[in-house]
Formats: sequence, C-alpha cells, structure tokens
Amino acid sequence: MKDQLKKIFVEDKGNIIISRTPIERVKALIEKLFPVQTDKQLIRVGPKRDGGYVLPDDLDGIKACFSPGVDVMSEFEKACFDYGMKLYLADRTVEKPSLDLSPENYSFLKKHIGITNDAGFITLDTWVNTCEPGNSDLLLQMDIEGAEYPAIINASNALLNRFRIMVFELHHLDEFWNPRFFNMAELAIQKILETHTCVHIHPNNCCGTESKYGLEIPRFAEFTFLRNDRIQERKFAKTFPHPLDFDNEGKPAIVLPKCWYKSD
Repeated sequence: MKDQLKKIFVEDKGNIIISRTPIERVKALIEKLFPVQTDKQLIRVGPKRDGGYVLPDDLDGIKACFSPGVDVMSEFEKACFDYGMKLYLADRTVEKPSLDLSPENYSFLKKHIGITNDAGFITLDTWVNTCEPGNSDLLLQMDIEGAEYPAIINASNALLNRFRIMVFELHHLDEFWNPRFFNMAELAIQKILETHTCVHIHPNNCCGTESKYGLEIPRFAEFTFLRNDRIQERKFAKTFPHPLDFDNEGKPAIVLPKCWYKSD
C-alpha cells in the first residue's frame, strides 16, 4: 500500500500534492519561452533597478500604456508618458500612484484586475475597451502578484492582440511542479504565445531560484513579449544577462539559467 501511495502522492516543500507535473511538459513550456533576438534593438525603459524593464525599441505609435499593479513606484509609467503614451493605472491596494505627473495626465482606477466586474475587480477587457475603444496599438505592463495567470486566461484574444508589447512579472514559477498551478500557468502562457514572442527574460533577484529534476527555475521573472507581426527577423538570443539588465534589489544577482535559453 505504501508503494502504491508513493505513485499517487509526492511531497513537495512539506506539502502533499497529487502527483507531479511531468518533466517533459515543464521543459517543453520553458523551451517555448526561449527569448528571441529580433530586428528590433532592446532598450531599457524606466530606472536601472526594480521598476525598469527591457523592451524592444518599437514604441512609436503606441497610443497608451495600461499598467495594473501600481505598488509604490511608477517610473516606468512616467517614461511611457514621456514617449507620448496615455497612461492607465489600476490597483486596489493604493489610494493613488506615486507618479510625478499631474492627475489630469493619467487615469487611475482603484480596482484589481480580475475575472469579474464588481466593486473591487474589473476584467482586462472591460478596463481597456472602456478607456481606449478601437483598434489602436497599446502596451501592457502587468505585475499583480500571481493574479496575472487567470487575468490572461480570461482576456479575449482580440484584446491581447491589441498589445504590441506586453511585459509581465510572472510569479511562483517554482510551482511548475504542482500540476494544478502548472495547468493554469501553461494555459496563460500558451495564450500569449499564440500572437506574441518572448524577446527577453530577466530573473527578479528578490527570491532566488529553485533547482529540481535537472531544471533551475527563478521564482519570479520579468518577461517581455513582442507581437509577431512586428518581427521581421528572428534568431535565438544567447547572451545573458543582457547589458541593460540590472538587479531589482540589493540581493545576490541571478543570471538567467541556461535551461531558459537556446545555448550552443
């Protein structure tokens, strides 16, 4: 009986979970996220620390930046404003963003992005289509502490295709081995990859990595995606960290593990 139970249950971090995500599925998803070097040079937008992101130099003509997850810093959003974008911010946990702009220069919604529309939550589709109806190109920067996965799954394909560039802080990647989490994360990532390509990954050095079953996985990482129709040339990026990468905070630096990019 004990041997039979071992086939069904796996202990992970002191918790008993049902089975384990097959290694082949985890590796396959990671390989789909291998960053691609395109004909668009990468630039850094925002500060050289937490709150700054590496994006493709393809910002001309983007009408607005949507940024759910305001927290205490909004320097990236200010930089987008300087590029000529309208700003739309949302976060239920703060009264207003810490943004060096007059309130008339941005829109702030005190709600979380979720899968319902109610007093505390709003869906990504409802928020964007109310603020910017039409088909203009947009930019999405999302850092919402793990709620990004259901928010992406709930978003329409038409909406995601309006975002020329999408930047996500993806959380709890070390939980890929939990099938329930992996299934949700895989759905969200696969949906993004239907129309966009990963062009950059930067591990957040706040929380380290976890090595297990031959794979090293950052717990948190910043991912930049560029819409496929904006890519004319592509080849796998092979140099990490990128010269424009900077640590998020004063902890030991984390280099993107080799299993996360195409190496020789």
